[in-house]
Amino acid sequence: MAAATIKDVAREAKVSVASVSRAMNGGSGVTAETSLRIQQAADRLHYIPHAAARMLITRRTNTIGALLPDLYGEFFSELIRGIDLAARARGLHLLVSSSHDGLDEAAAAVRSMQGRVDGLLILSGRVDAAFLRANLPKTLPVVLLNSAVKSAAYSVLNVDNHAGASAMVRHLLKAGHANVAFIAGPEGNFDAAQRDKGYRAAMTRYAPDAPINIVPGDFSEESGYRAGRELLAQKHRPDAVFAANDMMAVGCLTAFKEAGLRVPQDIALAGFDDIPIARYVSPTLSTVRVRIVDLGRHALEHLAGLLENPDQSPATAQTLGCEIVVRESCGASTT
Repeated sequence: MAAATIKDVAREAKVSVASVSRAMNGGSGVTAETSLRIQQAADRLHYIPHAAARMLITRRTNTIGALLPDLYGEFFSELIRGIDLAARARGLHLLVSSSHDGLDEAAAAVRSMQGRVDGLLILSGRVDAAFLRANLPKTLPVVLLNSAVKSAAYSVLNVDNHAGASAMVRHLLKAGHANVAFIAGPEGNFDAAQRDKGYRAAMTRYAPDAPINIVPGDFSEESGYRAGRELLAQKHRPDAVFAANDMMAVGCLTAFKEAGLRVPQDIALAGFDDIPIARYVSPTLSTVRVRIVDLGRHALEHLAGLLENPDQSPATAQTLGCEIVVRESCGASTT
């Protein structure tokens, strides 16, 4: 049996095709009584509006794009969950792509989304205003997450990475760990750079006689493991290690355990993000809490506001605060 068409619905409801189109797409010019009759006819015929045709009429896809540097790991899983929860609450669909922090991949991804999404969320440490101007139409609403971009054309939602990192270093020092090392994130990444600056600022202010001890990482568990081994090979082992994200802290923890060290008795450890696994490793991981789901939700809600009021919603820059979460790995019970 052939699928019902809009003409079949019009015939069943005894109205014009134009009336069916307006009723199904929320347009004006159709009375409530007629609209109900049309909907009942559509239900009887099991009519499903054609998405492409509806898009031509409404000029909306009801789809939001999200470009992320990666889709692997608990941080991105939680971020997508927050975006998706807010999108579904507004009847919006989500189209997700990744760039792996490569500009060519990012350009290909955003271009592939043009015409398929009503707005775009972008989290990419390497995307700047010049990239956006070159690859996106001016009319496409965009919200940037954790970005150094400062432009009146783009709204930005950042996490206060600097303050969060500084607060964790201060906490570790107050807990009696005089020598705090830092596992850095990838070069060119905005979050990583801000956390690095927060570490340096806190060490300079609260432990001016202690060394600045930074080893490289790239936000992966493997790099945290390598960094842990590198720190253990140093002539003077640090009292505590602060990793720029929880994934690296988990990898570092494995390196310490393999070396026979007890955390926090022999060496303290802390991370950043508060991904779900942080509370289930042993010992449980002290960290800087980023409310990741809320970050995704706030970003989607702001983008939805730009869609609903494109002429009345100027670009804004917002910063979400962080908080210290004290668990077993740092060897202290209070902040």
